[in-house]
Amino acid sequence: MTTPQTSVLAEAHTGPLAWNGNDRSLPEGIDAALRLAVRGHRAGHAADTLCAFAAEVDPSARRRGLASELLGGMRELARRRRLRRLIAPVRPSWKERYPLAPIERYITWRRADGELLDPWMRLHERLGARVATALPHSMRITGSVDEWETWTGLPLPECGKYVFPGGLAPLTVDRDADLGRHWKPNVWMIHPNPR
Repeated sequence: MTTPQTSVLAEAHTGPLAWNGNDRSLPEGIDAALRLAVRGHRAGHAADTLCAFAAEVDPSARRRGLASELLGGMRELARRRRLRRLIAPVRPSWKERYPLAPIERYITWRRADGELLDPWMRLHERLGARVATALPHSMRITGSVDEWETWTGLPLPECGKYVFPGGLAPLTVDRDADLGRHWKPNVWMIHPNPR
């Protein structure tokens, strides 16, 4: 008897943290939000906000409404845990098409119909979220030059900045230090009270 094959079509990662509801006090990005959630948990601080760290849908399963289901599931989780807010440091899905545009400008771009240009941000907005703060330094990714050449599939022959496939912003390469640094930009989107 063979076991039927199963595959994951979508997944989400969240964590509770404390936030006072003031946009100016939002963490500086995913890295900072993760540290805040872990520190708060270890210290036994009460959380009042659910942070959506990641939501991914397999490319083969897109356009089936799974992204909306993931966000709905996060809101339901926040409601069940009696958390006051759902916040998301969103990775704009089309930002990779405009890696040289500053995230502060990109998040303001709208279509002729008035909706946000970026599809992932647009879905959040359709579900009631609002654009809060641009996060130019949300997640730091570092690696050796060899690692970055493997990850990007590009030769990186000299020091400088590089645009690479899938990158939301340029990669900075320092061959002398054998180091590549990339800051993933995001945007905070604040969802309505999940209760």
